[in-house]
Amino acid sequence: MTQNKAREKPTQARGRLKIGDDWNAITIIALSQSSPLKAIAELVENSIDAKARTVTITRGRENGRPFLAIRDDGEGVPRDSEGRPDFRYVATHICDSVKRRLKADGMAGLQGEFGIGLLSFWTVGEELTMTSNGADQQAYQMVMRKGNPSYSISPKRTLFGDGGTEVRIAPLLDGIRALSGEKIQWYLAAELRDRIRATGVRINVVDKIARKQYAVEPRQYEGRLLHQLPLLRTPLGDIYVELFLNEPADTNCVALYRRGTRVIDDLTLLDHFAHAPWNLRYLQGHLDASFVNLTRGTRTGIIYDTSYITLCGALQRLEANHRGAAPRRGRADESGTAACHSTRVQRGTAGLARRGI
Repeated sequence: MTQNKAREKPTQARGRLKIGDDWNAITIIALSQSSPLKAIAELVENSIDAKARTVTITRGRENGRPFLAIRDDGEGVPRDSEGRPDFRYVATHICDSVKRRLKADGMAGLQGEFGIGLLSFWTVGEELTMTSNGADQQAYQMVMRKGNPSYSISPKRTLFGDGGTEVRIAPLLDGIRALSGEKIQWYLAAELRDRIRATGVRINVVDKIARKQYAVEPRQYEGRLLHQLPLLRTPLGDIYVELFLNEPADTNCVALYRRGTRVIDDLTLLDHFAHAPWNLRYLQGHLDASFVNLTRGTRTGIIYDTSYITLCGALQRLEANHRGAAPRRGRADESGTAACHSTRVQRGTAGLARRGI
């Protein structure tokens, strides 16, 4: 009898993974964004996805509390069946962005897809207030607080204007209060470079504390634009390449973008690209691979899956081409705001060769 029981196979069981503690999961997601500047960029991208033509970022102080506000003239928060901004959907569909479904239906030009960008306000300040108009032109607002699982929706007593959305975060965390408007402008100029160029959106930063105002212009690369680079076509999609040859300097690097938004500011931070020509520091520019998969919480990390291996394989062709094309820099057209003479670049590259790089 005992031997028969020993021969019996254990019962197999199957099931589906579930979140054991929803609020704990939300907390982990909300605190996974390590960069407050990236959090601000994601809020601006929400405005761009809402077809805003103008976005204004204001840094100031109100009633003694430092605040940061992002105001746009876009389509506003989608409305519910009663014509009011559907804040309830926004608050109860974390990780289920409506934009993911819109993209599945063929709508192009949307960046957000994870439904977690709004939660990143936890890394910027204590309370978020989102305001948008209803069909009756009455303004409504939703308030969320860091570390609090509840939210509230109410009519807004003061006038809000014709349309669009405003996100206001206040008070700011102690370490964020010194984040200047100039630094926000500098970061967005690089982070959203191609999204700004593709959409034509105007982004302004108003720093009331410093009494300065900045226009966010897409970053301009320096040096000579490299032509005759190979087309990088892959089964997963094409890779856009824009490279400039500049005098060797530690500040020169090539960034990786995904659909117009910067993911990695320096390719050499990825082990697979910590070699020539990327680490020789005479190239500026970026690559845009729409098919790479990102870590959801930070969106500044790459998942090392098949898509990533496809990227690595495609860039090997570019690396081989550049090793032969780099000395022929005299054929490159002058471009950028601070173009350098080819003879100076040749001397700089020759110096690298003498040092055995």
